[in-house]
Amino acid sequence: MGELVVVAGATGYVGRHVVESLDARGFRVRALVRSRERAEQPGAFGAPALRGHVAEWRTVDYAEPETLTDICEGADRVVSALGVTRQKASPWNIDFLGNLAVLADAEKHELASFVYVNVLHSETGTSLTMRSKFAFSQALARSRVAPQIINPSGYFSDMSDFLRMAQRGMGFTMGDGATRLNPIHGADLATFIVDHLTGPAGSWNVGGPDVFTYREIEELAFRIAGRTPRILRVNERVGRSLEWVAERGSPRLGNLTRFFIESLQVDAVGEQFGERHLEPYLRSLSSGAPGK
Repeated sequence: MGELVVVAGATGYVGRHVVESLDARGFRVRALVRSRERAEQPGAFGAPALRGHVAEWRTVDYAEPETLTDICEGADRVVSALGVTRQKASPWNIDFLGNLAVLADAEKHELASFVYVNVLHSETGTSLTMRSKFAFSQALARSRVAPQIINPSGYFSDMSDFLRMAQRGMGFTMGDGATRLNPIHGADLATFIVDHLTGPAGSWNVGGPDVFTYREIEELAFRIAGRTPRILRVNERVGRSLEWVAERGSPRLGNLTRFFIESLQVDAVGEQFGERHLEPYLRSLSSGAPGK
């Protein structure tokens, strides 16, 4: 019988792919979810349903620590893809405090390792999302549970935002759009994670097989959308103004805007890994398919 792996953030884009990959490789999965019913349905951006891939279910609420008691009892390892993206919850409460509660239980039950899906260059970001992720990565690095920190360049699912903007006829870059990244498909990232799961502690920067500039991604999105490219160049001063306006709208909007604008200005290229390419993924989304 395979090792039992606790998966936090099991119903997110990456978490769903991780659960599927673990099951395919002979691990047993204990999925931490808020709703089993929702988890057993397909996820967004082509992420798989968890039906048939989970050995044990635990219903939790990361904002309520009592629901996380003994979630790691009897398990061998943890993989956490837990984090706030478009949800209304605070990144500090979920990305930092929620993961910290999972780590505390992993330490209590003396698990062998804890894989954390972080983000490349979290140490340089000033958004609450980046600061929360970096704070937890630092706590994990000091843990007696072997830390395995995975730093993706970005996800294919994130690139869907560029396609939606192109479909509306407008895109933008910071400056000339020369900042580079190599986003990765969730299934390829899950493979990378499971490949490293039983190995030593460490930290790895990873991305997909193709490196793009942001301008190239914008141009690709317009080609797929069948629209004439209209790409606005935004300078740093305008970017700061957009952040200021967004922050007055709401802390959540301000955080998302800052996270997005900062990501457009810093190269984020990890180890090139995986078999899936961005263009067919975006084309499948454009045609109404789920984004395989």
